[in-house]
Amino acid sequence: MSLDAIREARVLPAVTIEKAADAVPLASALVDGGLRVMEVTLRTDAAADSIARIKDSDLDLLVGAGTILNPEDVRRAVEAGAAFGVSPGCSELVLREAQALKLPMIPGVVTPTEIERAMELGYSFLKFFPAESSGGVKKVKALMGPYMHTGLRFMVTGGINASNMGEYLALPIVDAVCGSWFVNQRLIDSASWSQVKEFARGARDIAHQIKSAQ
Repeated sequence: MSLDAIREARVLPAVTIEKAADAVPLASALVDGGLRVMEVTLRTDAAADSIARIKDSDLDLLVGAGTILNPEDVRRAVEAGAAFGVSPGCSELVLREAQALKLPMIPGVVTPTEIERAMELGYSFLKFFPAESSGGVKKVKALMGPYMHTGLRFMVTGGINASNMGEYLALPIVDAVCGSWFVNQRLIDSASWSQVKEFARGARDIAHQIKSAQ
């Protein structure tokens, strides 16, 4: 299952691609850096084509669609060949459409009410967003008390970077972090694929060190 691949990687790059021609070189750099999952946000006209190009390449990588805001975005993601979807919120319309089209989803939550609504809809792997501005590690620790025993797990995103990702991954309720610090627009626009590869390898190594210590 595609969500298991995210849990295994423990790091999900979230990228915004302005030019579809950049999609495969960017994905290739991530693979060379040891990451085999990525999220392409549906924020640009090039997003769907970028997902399709990566899916149709010979790269050993799963590509999903992010910033899914409505049922139409779900359909766009599926048509492009996305292996999974990620949303910033917890819209029942979005999740019902994803279920109908068999698209694995990671809905976004930040409050206990949103968490429990997502769980009622059948989701137990949730995106905690925006993490840093919503209480950070302290907030996630507080949520462990009522929810850890249920099997609920988080992918944490929003303000995540190389200096704080380890704090989140050390929490037993956090299965993955998601971010764009090593795939930002400056690196993509300048085609700095070797830098992307090195930054990806650095993020992967931090994740592996934390996992080995647990």
